[in-house]
Amino acid sequence: MNIEEIMSKLEALGTEQTKKTHMRHGAPEPLFGVKVGDMKKLVKYVKKDQELALALYETGNYDAMYLAGLSVSPKLMTKEQLQRWVSQAKWHAPAEYTVASVAAESDYALELAREWIQSEVETTAICGWSTYANFLSIAPDEQLDIEEIRSLLGQVERTIHQERNRVRYTMNGFVISVGTYVKALHDEAKAAASHIGKVSVDVGDTACKVPLATAYIEKVESMNRVGQKRKTCIC
Repeated sequence: MNIEEIMSKLEALGTEQTKKTHMRHGAPEPLFGVKVGDMKKLVKYVKKDQELALALYETGNYDAMYLAGLSVSPKLMTKEQLQRWVSQAKWHAPAEYTVASVAAESDYALELAREWIQSEVETTAICGWSTYANFLSIAPDEQLDIEEIRSLLGQVERTIHQERNRVRYTMNGFVISVGTYVKALHDEAKAAASHIGKVSVDVGDTACKVPLATAYIEKVESMNRVGQKRKTCIC
């Protein structure tokens, strides 16, 4: 399939209800409003065509960008392409989920996460925190820099309540990821989460809630799943 055929199929799958839901969460035009479950039916047509996946992202259409993230091969992504992707993420969802998950599985995960976390651009900063959190969920412990993660945990604990709106959300997610996936820092993440407490984030006209990190980590602990890694963070 070519780009025009995929875009036509995406448009046919869109619904006004889903489009309105995405827009309440902050999605700008253009978008069709495709449910993720329906979108996944198209992955098989794109997955083996890296150029087609890249072309989908370039459309700027949210549904096409999401499909690109599901279909692209992270290990084939260059650092320059990932930088371009984050610069094109105009609201939090593509940055926080699509770009971050692909970057986390790329060869530049930590390099870009470290850079993006420091950005003054909110969408880039949230992508940085989310990329690092995703990396923790899939990387073997021997690939982790425990001291760096400990330092970032301290940074979150000190600054989260003064940070920008969606950065607070992804910082909270980083604490959860450390407590869930990094056994060596599990107790420290729990202590940080307890000190941080409730994190306030303006989620607009939606029913979304910010997870309480302490409760989330304790639930994972109760299921004896601390340290269990995921096979992929792309979903």
